[in-house]
This record gives sequence, structure tokens and C-alpha cells, in this order.
Amino acid sequence: MWAGGFWRAVLSRAPCGSRAQSAVAQLRGILEGELEGIRAAGTWKSERIITSRQGPYIHVDGVSGGILNFCANNYLGLSSHPEVIQAGLQAMEEFGAGLSSVRFICGTQSIHKNLEAKIARFHQREDAILYPSCFDANAGLFEALLTPEDAVLSDELNHASIIDGIRLCRAHKYRYCHLDMADLEAKLQEAQKHRLRLVATDGAFSMDGDIAPLQEICRLASQYGALVFVDESHATGFLGPTGRGTDELLGVMDQVTIINSTLGKALGGASGGYTTGPGPLVSLLRQRSRPYLFSNSLPPAVVGCASKVLDLLMGSSTIVQSMAAKTQRFRTKMEAAGFTISGASHPICPVMLGDAQLASRMADDMLKRGIFVIGFSYPVVPKGKARIRVQISAVHSEEDIDRCVEAFVEVGWSHGALP
Repeated sequence: MWAGGFWRAVLSRAPCGSRAQSAVAQLRGILEGELEGIRAAGTWKSERIITSRQGPYIHVDGVSGGILNFCANNYLGLSSHPEVIQAGLQAMEEFGAGLSSVRFICGTQSIHKNLEAKIARFHQREDAILYPSCFDANAGLFEALLTPEDAVLSDELNHASIIDGIRLCRAHKYRYCHLDMADLEAKLQEAQKHRLRLVATDGAFSMDGDIAPLQEICRLASQYGALVFVDESHATGFLGPTGRGTDELLGVMDQVTIINSTLGKALGGASGGYTTGPGPLVSLLRQRSRPYLFSNSLPPAVVGCASKVLDLLMGSSTIVQSMAAKTQRFRTKMEAAGFTISGASHPICPVMLGDAQLASRMADDMLKRGIFVIGFSYPVVPKGKARIRVQISAVHSEEDIDRCVEAFVEVGWSHGALP
């Protein structure tokens, strides 16, 4: 009796195990097919391994000698600034490695509140709230703020995090053509039936290096009773006379309602993001924003580094003002050589190539010449719009920029990318 029961149990379990193995095998087949498709399309993204600090010169695993880095978001060159590093070490020594908690339980330290106050002061807003990343800030804003009675109007080329954040909310969704103010006005007219209308745009678009026409956006928002949200991730710290961003650059700081941005680019380059704007909005986000409520607090070292960067920026705008001339030097020389550079006057300088495999091969050959750049292709950018995105940093010298241009010309000629 016992033996019969034992074998019935074994036999009854065997098919389940076989089905599970079959499901895993099916999954592997599907995934391998997807991966092979990516390789065949020339859009496979390899991760080069850096063995040094971030900076204008880096060391890359498998490549001898120092490499000039022209693809980091290290706009102000502060990722390895000695004062920033020291501030991070001091914060970790005083406040520990981490909080092991979300903010509302036991994860809020004085340095978090001080940094939030400093961010609000920097942007001339009422309050600010920290997130683990700006992706989380965008994921947490729209769902908490907007209801089915409201509407959000989004530029079609907004960052993926804005798009995903908007998908999470229950507001009515309108998408206007990229930088097309006539289309935005038409959508605003259509959205008049809703309670709140929020226009959402990147300040500077990360793939094309173009800047949102915030003066016209704010004029239309005022005319049609809408609010304005701007993601300043690729502007905070270096656009505008004192680095406040595109709203300062275009003279509309008092007309933009909500700003989201990052600590992971110009402001130290570690991690973290934030929302800054009206006090009641920030208070609501503390109560309802899911990425804030369910994510660990930012580590003290990250908070300390970002706080020191803001001190440096609010103390002097010298480093901010050095960016424009270096950006213009690169753009002018590349265009004179025959390359098409997207955008205008932004340190993001996309070298437009069109073909994904060409962008990837040229980036590999640039590395052989001591220049670190990366090819961007679908799905990061639309099909047929592949490019190598070059990013200028305040710590690049004129000689660095000229060397990068010379390498592009050599590689461009060898691949038939120049006329």
C-alpha cells in the first residue's frame, strides 16, 4: 500500500517537471531568436568595461593606454572632482553606507532634507523631493498628480521615462509632433474639456541635442490654462547663465510649474533624481508617489556628492560659461569636415550616420584611435536614424576636441561616411 502510494506520487509529479522543463526550453528558444535578430540587425549593444574613474581620460579593459572619453553625461567634469569625492567620503563616514529603509519609515536623514532644500533654492522653487533616479521621478509624478478628469500633452520624442510615467497615469493622453507648436496648440484646444492640462516636455532632448521652445510652450500654456512640466536632465548645471537649465536659458523660470531632473549627470554623476515645484505638489508626492514610497533612500555618499556640486555651482558660474565655446568648436569643425551634426548649441552633438552597422563599426574604429564614443541605433533612436552621440565636457581641452575631430575624419573617410 505504501509502495503503491509512493509510485503514484512520483508518477504524478513527473509530468509537471517535464512540462516545466519544456516551458524553460521554449523560453530559451524564443529569447535566443530575439537576441539573434538584434545581432543580425547590427543593433547589439556591447558594454565596454572601464577600469578607472570617470573623466576626460579613462582606461578601458583590453585597450592599452589612456582613452579620450567623449560619450559621458559628465558635462561639468565633476564626477571625479576632489572636493566632490571628499564630500561623499565625509557623508559616508558620518551617516553610514545606507539607510536600509524607505524615506517615510526610518530613511530620512538631515542631509536628505538639506539637499532637497538646496535643490529648491537652486531652481528657485518652493520645495523638492529626492528619488533614486530621474526615471523614478518621472514614473512617480504623473500617476500621483493626474486623474481621469485631467489631460497630459507630451512631445512625441520625450525621454522613455516620461513616456512610461505617462502610461502609468489615468489622464487623457495627447501626443504632439516634436517641437511643433501649431500641433501643440491644436491639442490644447482639444483638451479644454479636461480639468487640468499638463504640457510635458524634455528641456533638452538627449538623442538629438535640440532644445524645447519653452517661451512658446509657456505662452500657449498661459493662453489655454495649462501647466508646464520640464525634464531638465540634460540641462541642469550647464544651460543658462548660471546653469539652472533651459527655463533660465530661455527666460521662463517663473512660468514652468514642475521640474524633474537628475543628480546622475552634471550634478556629480552618481545617481538620484528629483522633482521640484509647488510645495503642495511635493507634499502630495511624499504621500502618493510609489517610487518614492517603495524605494530605499539615496545613500549618504550620493547625497553628499550632489550637495557639494550645488555648492560649487551656486558659488561660481565660471565652469558653466566654459561649455559654449568648446561645444561650438566641435560642431563647427565637424560640419566643416562634412558631417551632419543634429541639434544646435548643446553639448550633445549627434553625428548622424543613418545606418546602425555603420555607426557601430565607426565607433569601434574610433576606440582603436583612442576615442571612446558609442553608436546609437534602434530602439534607442528611430530606425534609419543611427548616430554616434558625442558629448562635450567642461574638462575637455581644445586639443582633446581637435583630436576627436581628426579621428572622426579619418574613420569617416575609411567607411565612406564623408562626401
